[in-house]
Amino acid sequence: MRYLPTPEQTARMTPEELRTHFLVSGLFVPGEARFEMVDLDRVTLGGVVPLREAIALVAPQEFAASSFTERRELGILNIGGDGAVSVDGSVRPMKKRDMVYVGRGAHDISLSSTDAASPARFYLVSYPSHADHPTTHIAAADAEASELGTQPQANRRRLARYIHQAGAKSSQLVMGVTALHEGSVWNTMPPHTHVRRTEVYLYFDLPENAVVFHMMGPPDATQHLVVRDGEVALSPSWSIHAGCGTANYTFCWAMGGENQEFADMQGFDMATLR
Repeated sequence: MRYLPTPEQTARMTPEELRTHFLVSGLFVPGEARFEMVDLDRVTLGGVVPLREAIALVAPQEFAASSFTERRELGILNIGGDGAVSVDGSVRPMKKRDMVYVGRGAHDISLSSTDAASPARFYLVSYPSHADHPTTHIAAADAEASELGTQPQANRRRLARYIHQAGAKSSQLVMGVTALHEGSVWNTMPPHTHVRRTEVYLYFDLPENAVVFHMMGPPDATQHLVVRDGEVALSPSWSIHAGCGTANYTFCWAMGGENQEFADMQGFDMATLR
């Protein structure tokens, strides 16, 4: 279990200490399933890259559960080649940027790639669940999408909601994908916080030599993480989260906490930034 520091502790950290506590790396390893458990609303993150054989999800020992979703819900996003997700014998084909919501109480979950030479890369986000909701496949084309930003502000982007109040139902998980248009680099600005929810950002589809500067901390004492393709930034409720890349990129945002109101956020004027 990863325990995050307080705002006061964070303010005194070196860049390497910030990375140790707030950046998750190494999730996507060919042929393996890897997990990171965080005390942010007890979120568990995972990366699964099947090759020739399917990989079954096994509950980590820390869950003290007979199956991964015995007491949890799960969002699965494919950011790689074609694959499939099997839930209790029902198989859902998965193209790139397709998502599956798995509700509490599912027993047998496995993930596979269509072609080991171009494997699927499955990103998993799981929160505790207090209710049963049906397992749902959401194709990328079926997600509720909207266009945001402007070219002069270098933040034109397509925001797609998959698991949300008007889409796939869940207990607390809210999850979607935002893709920046070519020539745009900012994912949001002015910044904001979510005092009733935590958020995690997976950055992907970055060119090999590109990075994103992920802004964090309170608005009047900002800090940053340098993030590369396939890495996850953790954002506690007291921290802003905004990013600027050296090229356009895509990121998956996921939240859990007290509510699922997408617009429940606390915005800050640009004059407050330090």
